[in-house]
Amino acid sequence: MCIGMAPQAKTPWPHPLIAREGWGHLALAVALALLVTWLAGWLWALPFWAFLVFVLQFFRDPARQAPVGDKLVIAPADGRIVAVEKTEDPWLKREALKISVFMNVFNVHSNRSPVTGEVKQQWYHGGAFVNAVLDKASVENERNAIWIKTPAGVDITCVQVAGLIARRILCYAKPGDSLQPGQRYGFIRFGSRVDVYLPTDARPRVALGDKTRAGETVLAELV
Repeated sequence: MCIGMAPQAKTPWPHPLIAREGWGHLALAVALALLVTWLAGWLWALPFWAFLVFVLQFFRDPARQAPVGDKLVIAPADGRIVAVEKTEDPWLKREALKISVFMNVFNVHSNRSPVTGEVKQQWYHGGAFVNAVLDKASVENERNAIWIKTPAGVDITCVQVAGLIARRILCYAKPGDSLQPGQRYGFIRFGSRVDVYLPTDARPRVALGDKTRAGETVLAELV
């Protein structure tokens, strides 16, 4: 297996600095900050400028370059590893290795494909909004799952899970789409997690508490 750096994956639209999902929020934050500054002065406007800074950091969308390797599983999200365990994949009804990444409000919230493959199916399930760091969030919270089949025939399930204050899961991948490792396919607003279900013989390359970078950190290696 050759490991190097892949060319930058294609995305549905360019994201040079700020994710498109945040443009409306950014425009509103700028307008509010300017309006309050004009009407009441800098002192009263400081909270609004602080909110603008928060919006900028939350919706930032830096370019990422995935490592090359046909058996590598790449992190779909920035954040912290909160689960590496064998459990049941509730979508494909199989025993699987689950690796979960928790995103807090200070992480980049763009989601990226963990592998090369074709999207075979997509599922959406409404639910609660408990703290996404908890294991029960995987089965109780609002979530969106995609089933990706690699060219070698390996099945990967990637699940976007809403969090305590997350209220919008965005997924642009549809059945029949082809994805590349690190390709941007979705976004979750304001704190959440992403669960990746792999074959049980996959070899984890991360441990609990490890930090991840979407599209760059290797989660596991397929056999």
